[in-house]
Amino acid sequence: MDMLSCGELCACMILEKFEMSQSTLSHHMKLLCECGLVKGRNEGKWTYYSLDWETIDKVKQFFCIITSDKENCICQEDADCRKGKC
Repeated sequence: MDMLSCGELCACMILEKFEMSQSTLSHHMKLLCECGLVKGRNEGKWTYYSLDWETIDKVKQFFCIITSDKENCICQEDADCRKGKC
């Protein structure tokens, strides 16, 4: 994911940075593609991968929402408990 944050990369370039087989890399990239974090496109015998920025933005937004303090948060129901007054 970190490598792809700089832009699209050929599988061969990703493979150079890791000690794994091509089939292991393909398996991991397939999982990232299936969950929508990464997009792959074939060109000749190589696959080029890039981040799916639309999904990345949605994930970032989701984490921002669930980690923000808000009035209707479930933790507000027992505010006294959080302060040790249970």
